[in-house]
Amino acid sequence: MVSYMGLILYGVGGIVVAGIAVLVAFQEKLVYVPVLPGLTKSYPITPARLRLLYEDVWLRSSDGVRLHAWFIKFLPDCRGPTIIFFQENAGNIAHRLEMVRIMLQQLQCNVFMLSYRGYGASDGYPSQHGIAKDAQAALDHLVQRTDIDTKRILVFGRSLGGAVGAELTKNNPDKVAGLILENTFTSILDMAGVLLPFLKWFIGKSGTKGPKPLNRFVRSPWNTIDVVGEIRQPILFLSGLQDEMVPPSHMEMLYVKAATRNKNCLFVEFPSGMHMDTWLSGGDRYWKTIQDFFKMTVPEKKEADS
Repeated sequence: MVSYMGLILYGVGGIVVAGIAVLVAFQEKLVYVPVLPGLTKSYPITPARLRLLYEDVWLRSSDGVRLHAWFIKFLPDCRGPTIIFFQENAGNIAHRLEMVRIMLQQLQCNVFMLSYRGYGASDGYPSQHGIAKDAQAALDHLVQRTDIDTKRILVFGRSLGGAVGAELTKNNPDKVAGLILENTFTSILDMAGVLLPFLKWFIGKSGTKGPKPLNRFVRSPWNTIDVVGEIRQPILFLSGLQDEMVPPSHMEMLYVKAATRNKNCLFVEFPSGMHMDTWLSGGDRYWKTIQDFFKMTVPEKKEADS
């Protein structure tokens, strides 16, 4: 005869197993959120609304998916640094336009904003394998352009975008001059345990013990902690200490891992920075930090005297 306590344990176990099964089956919908609740997939505004000089760019990834991007210039003939901007997991590039507008003003650079597959006007469905191809297509497009200085291309990624940008930077040491990571996680495996604490017993990457049986079922692990250790270009880490989504300790671990083999790493903390507003709460110091990184990685070329 099964005891009352045994029935409770069976019930709890069944709920946990069912919950884990749902998480495994629908993980892409948890990791990638192209449409915010109450909004549509389309762009609410375009750069024209903010009076920005831009170009609609249509690309094809290596597996044939049609992608959309905005290439926004500071000035028509701007040969300054060009940033490839990789956004977070939720919403689309239009939701980042206000930040990018300030970025252009403060840094006097060009910005290439890519819509991942399944986001904005891009076709397809998001996945780690696919988004990595999308990022490569964006970089390949930029290095073929004749209206920018292709030796001054940098990658900027926030949260999920940092994972995307880190992988692209690692794979293109001769095309990307430097990487800027803001409030990025060590891995999706670690984030699963942060967002759903009961999963820490079954899944994890950094500093975890045990077999972690669910790791093998995660289709988008985004193991940034492993990737940053292989990057040789300069890396700037921007960490908001009030980040309510990604624990700031993740950024510290990424920095430590990268700095063990890369001496061109800089870690900067912003005490009041939250997950999405570090660029705003950081004020002038935030932009000055990036300006100094530009001077180190992509210094302005001085024209030779006549």
